[in-house]
Amino acid sequence: MDIAYIPSPSRGVLHLGPIPLRAYAFCIILGVVAAVWLGSKRWVARGGAKHTVGDIAVWAVPFGLVGGRLYHVITDHQLYFGEGKNPWNAFKIWEGGLGIWGAVALGAVGAWIGCRRRGVPLPAYADAIAPGIALAQAMGRWGNYFNQELYGRATTLPWGLEIHKTLPDGEVVNGVFHPTFLYESIWDVAVALLVIWADRRWKLGHGRAFALYVAAYTVGRFWTEWLRIDEAHVYFGLRLNDWTSIVVFIGAVAYLVIVGKKRPGREDPASIDPAAHAEAEAAGEKAAGDRAADEKAVAGKALAGKAAAAKAKGEGPSETVAGDKPSHIVDGDGGAEADPQPAAAASTAAEKTGKDAENPI
Repeated sequence: MDIAYIPSPSRGVLHLGPIPLRAYAFCIILGVVAAVWLGSKRWVARGGAKHTVGDIAVWAVPFGLVGGRLYHVITDHQLYFGEGKNPWNAFKIWEGGLGIWGAVALGAVGAWIGCRRRGVPLPAYADAIAPGIALAQAMGRWGNYFNQELYGRATTLPWGLEIHKTLPDGEVVNGVFHPTFLYESIWDVAVALLVIWADRRWKLGHGRAFALYVAAYTVGRFWTEWLRIDEAHVYFGLRLNDWTSIVVFIGAVAYLVIVGKKRPGREDPASIDPAAHAEAEAAGEKAAGDRAADEKAVAGKALAGKAAAAKAKGEGPSETVAGDKPSHIVDGDGGAEADPQPAAAASTAAEKTGKDAENPI
């Protein structure tokens, strides 16, 4: 009975007319969206404005992509430079090749610029975005699956990954290998959950949640890197990225311990994002305006109700019916005012004297 291994994708790119739609790029984009979404929720929960994470990501993401590509090209320069190599391939990012350490390092520079522009402390921002970065890495690793790259040693395990591809040098690869992309993707999701749990449990602040993410990630990366068989520089029996993981792990743990002693707890929510105050003021003004409008509407309805009730009881002015003259209220007297014509005639008669007075017409 054959074991059902993980099959390789039939293709990693679809064509919409002349436009190529690459799965690797979609995995990266989905990862960025997930990181910004989760980071925004965490930032708002810490007291920040809801658009701050996205605004800073506009700086951090491009810097991170450039940094990740630079790290890959520098550490694997033999793939692009030398006899028989095409240096222009170094720009073909869609074919894979992003070094996480370069992405984090240069992405931090972009985030720092964005934070400076928004008046936001970088450590607080890093704590909010840390689980989102791990989640983005988990999604991005599936791009390696579609490109059939960065797999591990040959294996007979049931979850082995079938590879059928031709390398640039013409070598054909057919076999079943460790799906290191899957191992790291699962590990990254676990790291994201670990950081979220630890942050809730111990209220990590001042960059400690980000340091925990870095330390936890390097542990899994060391193991998956040890399984990989793609070409890499080896020093003292370990691949370059393994040594990098060791150094970064030590630095992250040291940061956790030192900052945890000097600055325990989190930053004051009122101090991390000036834009949050502007949003709160705008929301307060809008709420006050809405309340005033509601009160005015209620008062108008009350007056209308009173007028309708008075009209129903007949307390208002009488209406003209069948040509009768309307009555007039004078000086608050409820009686009807007399017709002015008889009064004028009486005044004229009183002025007559003698014969005229005795013989009125």
